[in-house]
Amino acid sequence: MEKEIHECDVLVIGSGGAGCRAAIESRKYNLDVIIVSKGLSFKSGCTTLAEGGYNAAFGYVDSEDSVDSHFQDTMKGGAYLNDMELVEILVKEAKDRLMELEDFGAIFDRQESGKLNQRAFGGQSFRRTCFQGDRTGHEMMMALKEEVTRQKIDTFDELMITSLLTDENSKKVIGAVGVSLRNSKIIIFKSKSTVIASGGAGWLYPVTSNAIQKTGDGYSLAYNVGADVLDMEQIQFHPTGMLYPASRRGVLITEAVRGEGGKLFNVKMERFMKNYDERGELATRDVVARAIYNEIREGRGTDNGGVYLDVTHLPNEIIEEKLETMLFQFMDIGIDIRKQAMEVAPTAHHVMGGARIKPNCETTVKNLYAAGEVTGGVHGANRLGGNALADTQVFGKRAGESAAKNALSSEFIFNELQVNQEEDRISNIFKEGDIYPHEIKTSLMETMWENVAIIRNENGLKSAMKKIEELQMKTSNMNVPEGRGFNKNLLDALEIKNMLIVASLVTQSALLRRESRGSHYREDYPETDERWKRSIVMNKNTDFSYLKRGLNSSCKFS
Repeated sequence: MEKEIHECDVLVIGSGGAGCRAAIESRKYNLDVIIVSKGLSFKSGCTTLAEGGYNAAFGYVDSEDSVDSHFQDTMKGGAYLNDMELVEILVKEAKDRLMELEDFGAIFDRQESGKLNQRAFGGQSFRRTCFQGDRTGHEMMMALKEEVTRQKIDTFDELMITSLLTDENSKKVIGAVGVSLRNSKIIIFKSKSTVIASGGAGWLYPVTSNAIQKTGDGYSLAYNVGADVLDMEQIQFHPTGMLYPASRRGVLITEAVRGEGGKLFNVKMERFMKNYDERGELATRDVVARAIYNEIREGRGTDNGGVYLDVTHLPNEIIEEKLETMLFQFMDIGIDIRKQAMEVAPTAHHVMGGARIKPNCETTVKNLYAAGEVTGGVHGANRLGGNALADTQVFGKRAGESAAKNALSSEFIFNELQVNQEEDRISNIFKEGDIYPHEIKTSLMETMWENVAIIRNENGLKSAMKKIEELQMKTSNMNVPEGRGFNKNLLDALEIKNMLIVASLVTQSALLRRESRGSHYREDYPETDERWKRSIVMNKNTDFSYLKRGLNSSCKFS
């Protein structure tokens, strides 16, 4: 296979909100920075798809709001599984990072007074979600793209990083190897610092709001070089995804719909959320998703397998101004949400677990940093809507700064043996076999949806582990024909290897956590157990371990 080599001070894997923010910060140190994107740069991440808003406790609408209230809401929403130190950083720095986005060119909705407007979101004591209609993430990404361009930061599109490179002692990361999806060429990066900001793993499931590139690559990359990952069982299912047509199944219906006053009804036209939580439609996402799931499971769902989300009682101008994207999204399938209810059902949305990081985004492996959804600790057992976009900017900046400072005192190292081994591994994927990679993918997604989704139990989780092991064995017999151009079979083969690693971590952690907490619900252990206020830490080189959590403890490395 053909190959080429590139050298940079800081390599950033991922071109979404966290990746771009990290690259911008590293560039301030006059360093060579490269952003690598598995899809098209700035367009293939989930930040672009994020619609509802960005949480920051300005108190411009509800003057009683405060950083402390934001902290308390985030901890409570995360069922106290959060890393307190990371949460404190998030809530304290979110406001400044939003102001910087405006400096980059982002425009957020404002009140007549000129102050930022803020809307209600689930699990929040006050209205603190800043927004740009219902396309906030897109607005942010356009501003970040302009700043990346202005800073003359190099970007590589449609390139999948397949492994991180380490020194001969496997103690520190020294670069990465990837495959160009355009021509199957091997691309090697030598770097002094590497930042993983590759997003989540929604495509472990057949119904997801995620961009198609989100197959858990970042978790696999970190885990494979010996980094700690934690809380991998905590998968958030957004309560409201589209149901039909099949091509739209799982597409996100923003929480802003409920934030602006949307109501949920079952097929009997009963407004059911108060039966589950006194906060009604603005309960946290884990509660609303399970409530909808339960209504459907108990026979009160629609013929299409969902419930109704209704905004017809709202003034047309509110819908047209603040829910414009949703209006067009449904008009495209012949539904006018000003006059008709939407049909919705839960969709795989966000991974709260991920690479374990210190406050400045160092992982447990030297020279390796991480930010955004690929990390764990910030959101605990359940992410509040609006906190993810803030997370990308707060920790994206910190990751970029830390990576840059590390690069200033580091040297380039090249491990030719490891590069050759990775080249051989990729080359050996091309062969005739009995099963196509996409068939293994489909089987895995079905298994995860059936056994490791919204409601779990021991038998289902053990069944999933058995199936994951069987599918892992089948990867040695995949049918992957060679081809110089875009090779979908090669992409699927590379992705399914990562997906199986991540699925195994998720399922093992779900088996270990014998309680229900946040987005992890065990019907055989339905209660939240205070003895389980601890994170489950997994590492390739050691057995699992625990980190105590709660208001009297924080994440500290030994």
